[in-house]
Amino acid sequence: MVTLDLRHVASPAVRDLLHLVNHPDFDRAQQQIERLGGCAEPIRLTGQTTTVDTTTGEVLRSYTSTAEPTGSLLTTCGNRRASRCPACSRLYAADTYHLIRAGLSGGKTVPDTVRTHPRVFATLTAPSFGPVHNRPDARPCRCGTRHEPADPLLGTPLNPATYDYAGAVLFNAHAGALWARFTTYLRRELAVRLGLTQKAARAVLRVSFAKVAEYQKRGLVHFHAVIRLDGPDGSTQPPPPYATVGVLTDAIRAAAPRARISVVSDAVGERELGWGQQLDVREIAAFGTDAELTDQAVAAYVAKYATKSADASGTLDRSLICRPCQGRGATLLPQGTPLPCTACDGTGQARPLSHLAVARHMRQMIRTCWDLGRLPEFADLKLWKWAHMLGFRGHFSTKSRSYSTTLGALRDARRAWRTEQARAHASLPEHDPGTTLVVGHWDYLGSGYGPGAALLAAGVWHRKELERQFAAEGGC
Repeated sequence: MVTLDLRHVASPAVRDLLHLVNHPDFDRAQQQIERLGGCAEPIRLTGQTTTVDTTTGEVLRSYTSTAEPTGSLLTTCGNRRASRCPACSRLYAADTYHLIRAGLSGGKTVPDTVRTHPRVFATLTAPSFGPVHNRPDARPCRCGTRHEPADPLLGTPLNPATYDYAGAVLFNAHAGALWARFTTYLRRELAVRLGLTQKAARAVLRVSFAKVAEYQKRGLVHFHAVIRLDGPDGSTQPPPPYATVGVLTDAIRAAAPRARISVVSDAVGERELGWGQQLDVREIAAFGTDAELTDQAVAAYVAKYATKSADASGTLDRSLICRPCQGRGATLLPQGTPLPCTACDGTGQARPLSHLAVARHMRQMIRTCWDLGRLPEFADLKLWKWAHMLGFRGHFSTKSRSYSTTLGALRDARRAWRTEQARAHASLPEHDPGTTLVVGHWDYLGSGYGPGAALLAAGVWHRKELERQFAAEGGC
């Protein structure tokens, strides 16, 4: 075995890569990294799995992670945020696209007759909490300047001293509940327009939807939603003929302003939170038409924003809480006595807010989350935990039960396909699921690569991106 002298190599990552390349089982290590498709921060697992024939007791196949070059099995992180893992977020976007598209055009257990159901694309926005720098059509901003699209001032308050930061944070924190209230009023408004009681309307009609949250430049979330009318059994059944796109549109416009949530606090007074005045509702045309808003365009649009996070508006993509004390600033001794956390000096913050590399407006939103989160009346919102999300604590993409398939079903199908491919590649016999048992035990070891493996993973992602671009440009 040749010993490498790498003292002249300045880069630690390159030194680690050279050690990895010269490993006796480098091909297997490279194969694991290739299989992850460029995942930036994989999960490292240790353990074993055994496949047993339950009729004979014969061990058909066994695997242990100790046989791997690094002693662990790598699996993708599955992070949906593009800022954290471009590879996994692209897969998440693809799954979201197929989920949304299936609910518009059929497929994935959804009948293609669903495309005849009334459906619209609605955008519900946040209200104003104070004037901000913007780009109004054909007019300069209120500050007298015509801002460029990339101007960092866009979305920031004209007067930070009078901007309602508490209201902005509380809106984000209640946005999910506000959407739920909107859907309740939507069903009521539909019943009114159809001349039915709510019970009678439920017997002939169902509202199905899929939505995604997007951050505006001012740090507030708004929702883009596909809203569809079905029969009482969901996507497999059309709604009654009198439940039209026009009726759905009118009901949405009536329900949005009715959805309100009251917040009472000694610190911020009594607030009533609701949607902004900007409400956009447009019919979704069938695929292949000349209309701009087709089912394919809507699915691509929703999938695009499903992988974005608050960092897209200039803030952070990970929690600010101190892990040792879970953001509380102290740990409790066995007798219940609080002991100040030495990791964060009792602040509960992984990094001091003043040291965050964000714009002043976003820092103030984060600071407001932290301050309001310490108040007893807002304890259930856990604003300090979601400060990096500017108070928003909901899921970025959600759907009603009957809209279409689920992300879990899509992942199960992909997992089954990969398992079958691996079995065929290894020339293993096909086992009967009724007579085989898979027994495994796995432990979490950590996450991420070594410096050298990270370079290989970056190369895999770069190559796959080039292949995708080549295919999109018409290559073969």
